[in-house]
Amino acid sequence: MIQSVDRAVRILGLLQGRRMSLGEIASRMELAPSTAHGIVRTLLAHGMVVQERDTGHYRLGPATLRLGNVYLHTLELRARVATWAGELARRTGCAVRTGVLLRDDVVVVAHEPRPDGTRQMPEVGIVIPAHACALGKALLAYEPAAVPPLRSMTGETITDPARFDAELQQVRRAGIATEVEEAVLGECGLAAPIADPTGVAGAVGLVTPTSGWPLPGSALDALRDTARAVSRELGATAWPPAHDVLPGSATA
Repeated sequence: MIQSVDRAVRILGLLQGRRMSLGEIASRMELAPSTAHGIVRTLLAHGMVVQERDTGHYRLGPATLRLGNVYLHTLELRARVATWAGELARRTGCAVRTGVLLRDDVVVVAHEPRPDGTRQMPEVGIVIPAHACALGKALLAYEPAAVPPLRSMTGETITDPARFDAELQQVRRAGIATEVEEAVLGECGLAAPIADPTGVAGAVGLVTPTSGWPLPGSALDALRDTARAVSRELGATAWPPAHDVLPGSATA
């Protein structure tokens, strides 16, 4: 690992949703102020961070958005799901999210709003703790890495390792993950993994208010149809994905 690159990436991670002074950055990174200043000035020169005129604090810059957009435009998973998401939303009446795993979180890379005409916030780019959402469970069930820390998000979040391990085993059996107000109160969902020739490329899920939960069997069927169709288009030979090498147990 190249230390300077690692530090620069970690500083960008620190600035997600924050404005920080140079002193705060140096302290959080446990770096000498001069070292932190050199890295920040380099990021500033490339537009990855900007410095506010009034406070002198640093925040993420416009170049990060450009990189994010390039990633989205070149992501085959997103392109394949786009051809199916509208029909899935119409069949189920639910919003449709597509996500990929980023360490302990899920990043939403595509969002199809509910087809009821109500005003809805765009969700591309939002980050949800993987253990607390259906998308995350659908991905973690096939992920050989250790299960992330099971921190509580709501009173319904599963924080018991044995219970969470049982949830992942159920996902591997059925190909479907569930979420009942575990990340956000008033929100429930289902998700299914999307396979490609190398394993699991992402997950697609349905999101509904608690008043609409549980979803009918027809919604489950529609979600499975979509996950299977997208997996086939990505070159997978089977769905649900194979799990010859199971993830490490959450009880370990």
